[in-house]
Amino acid sequence: MTAHRAVLRQPESYPESRLPVGVQPLARPVALGRATELAFLRWEKRDLARTDRFWRDFGFHIVKATPERLLARGTSSAPCIALAQAGSSDRFVGPAFQMSDDTDLQRYIQELGARWLRPDELPAGGYGVELADPSGRSVWLLQRQAKVEPLPLRASATPLTNTADRTPRVNRTVRTPIEPARVVRLGHVVLQTLDFASMAGWYLRVLGLIPTDVQYLPDGSPNLAFCRLDLGAQPADHHSLVIVGGIDERYEHSAYEVLDLDALGQGQQVLRAQGHRHLWGIGRHLLGSQLFDYWCDPEGFEYEHYTDGDVFTAEVPTEYSPLEFGGIWAWGDDAPASMKPQRNLPTLLRLLTLIRRKAITPQRLKLLSAALDAPARPWL
Repeated sequence: MTAHRAVLRQPESYPESRLPVGVQPLARPVALGRATELAFLRWEKRDLARTDRFWRDFGFHIVKATPERLLARGTSSAPCIALAQAGSSDRFVGPAFQMSDDTDLQRYIQELGARWLRPDELPAGGYGVELADPSGRSVWLLQRQAKVEPLPLRASATPLTNTADRTPRVNRTVRTPIEPARVVRLGHVVLQTLDFASMAGWYLRVLGLIPTDVQYLPDGSPNLAFCRLDLGAQPADHHSLVIVGGIDERYEHSAYEVLDLDALGQGQQVLRAQGHRHLWGIGRHLLGSQLFDYWCDPEGFEYEHYTDGDVFTAEVPTEYSPLEFGGIWAWGDDAPASMKPQRNLPTLLRLLTLIRRKAITPQRLKLLSAALDAPARPWL
């Protein structure tokens, strides 16, 4: 795998109130309701047994495994973080979000053509509706899901961390068990789209999300949005949903929180020993600050372990920065070239088809290419 060139980055961002000339703010439609949790992700898989093995090695706790359905949770009180149904293809079906109690789900039926979900479709009770995003992807909005008792995070107590100026761990050693990383919860999902403005506007309206960081192309148009839940004074993850403009309508990756750096490292060790495909990490992201480690499941879908991410309350304003491929990590191995569109004949043919269908313009392709190939800014 050919890696992108090494970079040194100097973060450069602007609050929305002081945007540079020519940078366009992201449109913020009036919300229909308010999401309070990214509840779980839904999959269709031809071989549930392979998914079961990967999920266990990745650190999911399997709640139900039948020839037709696979259900997994983390160690938190959420009853489900991943749901896979047996089917004729391997595909990401869509996300499910927990909505606030004061959100009126009937509005989604009246205004967006949603339908009520049947009780047998829901993995943890409650009720909800299904609707389709602008790409046709299924999205579930839920209320009153049952909670479950949390599970233990680690067989042994978490050791205190010694640093150069603080040594709270005295007469004690660090001996973390060699075991899967014990995923705590689902943190975020990243979706790529051909029409960034429409997709971002739809999710902001449907879920009442707050853009934490928005990145823009050389012409000043927004093209990537890290969006967090609006939990008021309660801190929320830097992002629970990321929308990025690109050349496909597809799932990019999902991310799952683990306890700490030891869990991240031991999780990597176990996954390597079990023969799974490593993609990228360990490193630290810039936007969101997470320590990360990326893996691929047997069908090639990307999963991320992370820990030590940023959290924000609702009043923090949106920040804007230029979109540059080198800006997605602060340190660690260079991002693999596979994270960018491949410069090959199939990609060229797809781009020509998109242009003929007017799904994307040559001008936008040029801007995307300029952002992905922009030289990194050296640390000053």
